[in-house]
Amino acid sequence: MSKARGNLAVGQSGGPTVVINSSLAGVIQEAISHDSIGEVYGMFRGIRGLLQDQLIDLRRQPNGVVEGLRRTPSAALGTARYKVTSNDYERLLDALKKRNIRYLHYIGGNDSSDTSYQLHKLAQDAGYELHVIAVPKTVDNDLVGTDHCPGFPSAARFVATAVRDSGWDTEAMGPESPVKIVEIMGRNAGWLTAAAALARVEENDPPHLIYVPECPVGVEQLIQDVKRCYEERGYVVIAMSEGAQESPGKTLGEEYAPKEIDAFGHRMKGGVSDFVATLLSGQLNLKVRLDKPNYLQRSLMICASPIDLEEAYRVGQHAVREAMAGRVEGMVTLERDPGPQYDCTLGIASLADIANKERKLPRQFMNDAGNFPTEAFLAYGKPLLGEPWPPIPYVRLAKSWA
Repeated sequence: MSKARGNLAVGQSGGPTVVINSSLAGVIQEAISHDSIGEVYGMFRGIRGLLQDQLIDLRRQPNGVVEGLRRTPSAALGTARYKVTSNDYERLLDALKKRNIRYLHYIGGNDSSDTSYQLHKLAQDAGYELHVIAVPKTVDNDLVGTDHCPGFPSAARFVATAVRDSGWDTEAMGPESPVKIVEIMGRNAGWLTAAAALARVEENDPPHLIYVPECPVGVEQLIQDVKRCYEERGYVVIAMSEGAQESPGKTLGEEYAPKEIDAFGHRMKGGVSDFVATLLSGQLNLKVRLDKPNYLQRSLMICASPIDLEEAYRVGQHAVREAMAGRVEGMVTLERDPGPQYDCTLGIASLADIANKERKLPRQFMNDAGNFPTEAFLAYGKPLLGEPWPPIPYVRLAKSWA
């Protein structure tokens, strides 16, 4: 297929991460290196920017700004959760034609890949040549077709560090405050919650229990797990997914969950850890503390994985290169090379195989009891944090009583 000379538009969608701007920089810097691309537009607040003709001129940014995006958290273009409907199609097509946009790159997760797919089909049905190559991003790590998603390694590094370090605090408090629950993002997939184990060095280090949506846990098992860990150690640290389930399809403590529904029809999660804290304090007569880092999990540049920053930039570059090579639709993928040495190459997958699908945490990544990740998950996740991590092992005083 011949390359269409035209303009390029890029947008960011869904929850920001510390590396989504690195992907944006990759798209911009690769785009301006191609003579066949005219203007480079940034869609302000995702697809809404295209619908409302709010486009930022990315070719004319002050010196150093685009390069600086590689180490800037959040979403520089602004983001949105907007579901494209058939009522938008005519306006979207008109907007593309008005600006002669022939290359479109949407940086986001599951819902964003669906939006990209809808734009591809819209242009295809109208006979309008448009190259739509999506750029993956999600801390949930639940996009199919890729080894992992940019944004996940940095969020995993935050979660692993926060749970480990706050767990040492809980150990010091002892009987004054012996149970800690940290609620981790993950509506339907437990990748990020499982990552709480990645900074653990010794078997007794926190966390001690990890609960993910893929492994439902009954109330009685939960109580017994915590009781056993407390009797063994004198304190317990739990990483609890916001989407943890009591049985398939039934969230733990559903009565505590908010009733909000987002633009894509997803029920907002929450209330699980509140339910568990109340349950444990009542049943075991132990003081339970609860941490909800919420958006902190995806926001702190100081916790960015160097691997994540670099890969995010590369997937942005690769999206433009695929479009320049004539591909009309797809999403960039990361494909891990076999062997003990970590390395990933870049690939491409069809949006039809990705849109509206979720990749759950494989069962073999959790132990038989469903309450802690296996060595297979640790081998998968640890390289993504960047080496060495944690940089310095912590030490404990020897209990040599005077």
